[in-house]
Amino acid sequence: MGERPKMAERTQNLQDLFLNTVRKSKNPLTIFLINGVKLTGIVTSFDNFCVLLRRDGHSQLVYKHAISTIMPSQPVQLYDAEESNRDS
Repeated sequence: MGERPKMAERTQNLQDLFLNTVRKSKNPLTIFLINGVKLTGIVTSFDNFCVLLRRDGHSQLVYKHAISTIMPSQPVQLYDAEESNRDS
């Protein structure tokens, strides 16, 4: 049987990488829901099913299946410049 890849060797999925980057940077963002509602705030936490959004001292738990688009207020750099040069 094949050997399972070690945890460090697994690649992080794009969704987790994006959310973790905006969480760490405390970059304000706008979340558009599929019903047209627009939410703004800072991502404080997330898991496989939901995102915790904080604004004006209040938290909102937003289920990912209800999210259409996430738009950060500032550009997000997901990879180091050195990493992207290696991939080219």
